[in-house]
Amino acid sequence: MSTTEYKAAVRDIEFVLFEQLGIQDLAHANFADYDEDTYRMVLEQAKKLAEETIAPLNGPGDRQGCRFDGGEVRTPDGYKAAYDTFSESMWSSMAVSPEIGGMGLPIPMALACTEVFIGASAAFYMYPGLSIAAGNLLAERGSDFMKAHILPKLISGEWTGTMCLTEPQAGSAVGDASTIAERNGDHYLLKGSKIFVSGGEHDLTDNIIHLMLARTPDAPTGIKGLSLFMVPKLVVHPDGSVGGENDVKCVGIEHKMGINGSSTCTLAVGDERGAMGWIIGSEGQGIKHMFLMMNEARIGVGVQGYSVASAAFQNALAYAHDRVQGTRLADMADADAGRVPIIAHADVHRMLLRMRTIVHGSRALGLTLGDFAQRLHLDPKSSEGEMYKDILEVLTPICKAWCTDMGFEVTREAIQVYGGYGYIGEYPVEQLMRDSKVFSIYEGTNGIQAMDLVGRKMARKGGMSFMQTLNWLNGKINAVTESASFAAEGALLGKARDRLGACAMHLSTLGMKGDQEGAVSHAYDMLMLFGDVVIGALLGDQALLAEQKLTGLAEANDVDLGDAEARAGFYEQNADALYYAGKLDNLRFYAHQHLPRTAGFKHMICDTDRTVMDAAF
Repeated sequence: MSTTEYKAAVRDIEFVLFEQLGIQDLAHANFADYDEDTYRMVLEQAKKLAEETIAPLNGPGDRQGCRFDGGEVRTPDGYKAAYDTFSESMWSSMAVSPEIGGMGLPIPMALACTEVFIGASAAFYMYPGLSIAAGNLLAERGSDFMKAHILPKLISGEWTGTMCLTEPQAGSAVGDASTIAERNGDHYLLKGSKIFVSGGEHDLTDNIIHLMLARTPDAPTGIKGLSLFMVPKLVVHPDGSVGGENDVKCVGIEHKMGINGSSTCTLAVGDERGAMGWIIGSEGQGIKHMFLMMNEARIGVGVQGYSVASAAFQNALAYAHDRVQGTRLADMADADAGRVPIIAHADVHRMLLRMRTIVHGSRALGLTLGDFAQRLHLDPKSSEGEMYKDILEVLTPICKAWCTDMGFEVTREAIQVYGGYGYIGEYPVEQLMRDSKVFSIYEGTNGIQAMDLVGRKMARKGGMSFMQTLNWLNGKINAVTESASFAAEGALLGKARDRLGACAMHLSTLGMKGDQEGAVSHAYDMLMLFGDVVIGALLGDQALLAEQKLTGLAEANDVDLGDAEARAGFYEQNADALYYAGKLDNLRFYAHQHLPRTAGFKHMICDTDRTVMDAAF
């Protein structure tokens, strides 16, 4: 590939979908019309749209950005045409049931396509991505009016949706929101302001459906007083006809570090006559309903993290093959020695291998959670469905935080591979790094994800959700430990898992002693430790599968994998063999070079030092 263009990582996506998860074997009437060939065709169509239509907009869209003029926002050149193509092809409805106009894809398949689009342009996908989440919320909790007249427009992409939580004085502390909603007949009138609204105004669609938190005049303080409202840009009448402009106006857009093609808006709500809004559910249920959207969005943000990281890795890998500089270490004393591509240098190898293990492990986590969400949706009341729910609850904050922070590390490493060229705009990796930073901030900062994990998710159901997750991890880790090829790596995974258990017990003890601050001060360390173990288990799972496939390929081609020369020639001539061998390398590198940091996390978490709480500033 070129070192400046986007190529979707379809080979690894297909490995996770069809070899690791086996989504083609989902035995349910909902997917009777799909098989593996159909899924591959869908993914290929997503790849084609992403690479040929969306990706060429990414760099120019970043440089041009959105333009604000008199309350109107113009998206970068080409966005409107690309969005129309995207929505006309039904990509806005990937996992939506065909009964209400969707494609009916399994959730992991939809997430796989989502990765391809985000990798092409994270800023562009902000517009349809939030609309999909808004539509799913209305499908689950919306009124008959919303399902009849609003939902179909979101599903088709004719309209877009937003999530309006943040206010100038209420960021992560959502309960401090002060936007007021007063009942006015069959609707409410809202007054207040919302900031950091992604896609709050744009020129891609005529109407925008804002899902907005507000409180009624007599509501209690805090999150229990919040209600959720559907507030359209253009008023929608009871018969579905569209009226004039609602009293919700964009008064400015932010100039940001990244995702500049996505309009991040400040909305003035009800400054003139009050913005008309229709309540979703009942008063006081706002947070309960919004969390449906937020939990989905948090997995989606984790997907954003590894999607952009994957793009950075693919670019860096291509650059390392193409960029010729220096000689092999053994030839450094020879001034006439031939120059080699930088991928021949050990430190570049180290960076690329670290990047690949993070991307492959993160992708496995995101698609696995999609698979669990799908299986939960198909059978929510069974004991198996409850198990999937338990694990989802625990792993969602890990997916959001680990994949975004480590994804940012991948983009940083990509710049390092490029050297000075990575730091300038001629190549895409500096933009990818800027774009990826926001993922650790929105939908609940990664610090909040850590507190949610330690304070709520691990303690959920008296610790049963954590134990279900640990049992799932044990199954994967034990399989690695019992293998002949990876016993050493399995032992390292087992030690990391034991550290996780010890730290969980320590933090639980602190909580029971009433030392909440002591526990929270190490919540982020705990999340990263937990994530390290989860990713290691998934990489182990992949290595076992890949070893079987590699052995089969070698036998079919009469290759002795124990012969280094024959093995190297085999990998050079057989792309599948090279790919599977990479999975074995991923586990070995991760177990020996990454997992040892879990010992450091354990020391930090279990140490009695209280400087974090006691330090003076």
